[in-house]
Amino acid sequence: MLDALATAPGHPAVETEAVAGGGRVITGGQLLTMIGTIEAGYREAGLGPGSGIVLDVGVTAEALAAWLAGYALGCRVTGLPSGYSAAQRDHVLAHSGSLVTAERIAELLRGPAADPVVDARPEDVARVAWTSGSTGRPKGCMQTYAALSAHWSWGADWSPATAELAKNFGRFLLFGTLASAIVQDYLALCLLSGGTAVIPALPGPADGPLFPAVFPALRATATIMHIPRLYQTLDSLRQQSFDLSTVGAIMAAGSPLPPHRLAEAYEVLGPVVYTSYGQTETGGLTLHTPADIAAGVLDSVGRPLPGIDVDIRDGEVLVRTPQQMSGYLGEPELTAEVLVDGWIRTRDLGLLQGGYLYLTGRARDIIIVDALPVYAGPIEQVLAASADVDQAYVIGAPDDRRGEAVHAFVVPKAGRTPDHTALRTAVRAAIGDLSVPETITELAEVPVAISGKPDKSALRDLLRS
Repeated sequence: MLDALATAPGHPAVETEAVAGGGRVITGGQLLTMIGTIEAGYREAGLGPGSGIVLDVGVTAEALAAWLAGYALGCRVTGLPSGYSAAQRDHVLAHSGSLVTAERIAELLRGPAADPVVDARPEDVARVAWTSGSTGRPKGCMQTYAALSAHWSWGADWSPATAELAKNFGRFLLFGTLASAIVQDYLALCLLSGGTAVIPALPGPADGPLFPAVFPALRATATIMHIPRLYQTLDSLRQQSFDLSTVGAIMAAGSPLPPHRLAEAYEVLGPVVYTSYGQTETGGLTLHTPADIAAGVLDSVGRPLPGIDVDIRDGEVLVRTPQQMSGYLGEPELTAEVLVDGWIRTRDLGLLQGGYLYLTGRARDIIIVDALPVYAGPIEQVLAASADVDQAYVIGAPDDRRGEAVHAFVVPKAGRTPDHTALRTAVRAAIGDLSVPETITELAEVPVAISGKPDKSALRDLLRS
């Protein structure tokens, strides 16, 4: 990363608080000086290789420099995700080390200018990416410097598919949180390919949503967005047209897209829609490209990326990658459950067919009905196949009569009213009586966890209320 910035020191690396007409530009050379100056400040404060730091910062050029300074110094770097409860924040802070805030970064940048020096050691932990905490206490996934260097986007040896994707990242729209590993990974794709990270000035309450107007306003060429934001973008484009001619790649991440929605996204946005499957524990595992969509492959999560080994054991997807976590921070027993003989148990159910990976459910989404296991994933697929249903999510809840009962939540398609009886009949016909939902609740939109994935804990809260 440092070499890439030094290769073109005059090239805009970051454009921050960007609005139509421009923003503050930080060149590669200026960003390098910021990184070196902050790193020197870290070192002066007694930090060094193996030290833990946690960044509680927004998305700014200064915050980016603080992250990269931590990596250059060889620290164990983590970010404090937004949206955590007080207890979850306390848990992360207790396991992370020295706190770095925007105020602390500004103080460090007032020190003598310096060039970055790389002290990182391959065997040390580079970053700790925290899970969403949707099941309670978040888990810290540790990734070493060796793993980060072998990562599909951070590594020096890109596959042809990665290199082709990187061509679209000339002006990468950067927003959300730098604490997200997936945000960092696509940011790396941008900066390593000589692109510019464009940080938009966020709209006020009276300005309307950021998307899709931000694309033509900032001439953005690529971004990542979670599925609910993609839906909002598609809905806006139905009501008003925008010039999206600059856009080369929109990576839809967080959860798989139902086939009908993937086809719609391709139809509305054009051949720029990518999807990917991965986990915090593994990083990105697959890539599903516009060419795959054009070929009619709509129900797969894509082909495994180069260097990713995928094995299906008893229906469960296991993966082995050079970039995977070395374990959960401070959780040896949980690590032993998930990391088995060098393989990561994804807890997802799936199959490999024709070079593509297909997900069929989640091993963790098991509902025990009448003492028999029922999987949420297949039920969701049947419900989402209805002409009246846009999205479907299924959870289990305690039931005095059956042990647990199946409960479904659906987001209707615009102007459609799902027939609950017909939905239950479809489930019964496809996968049997045990899988038929006890209740079906209609929602205008699904609650979303900080990871961008549907928040099933919030759905359980809705059920209890």
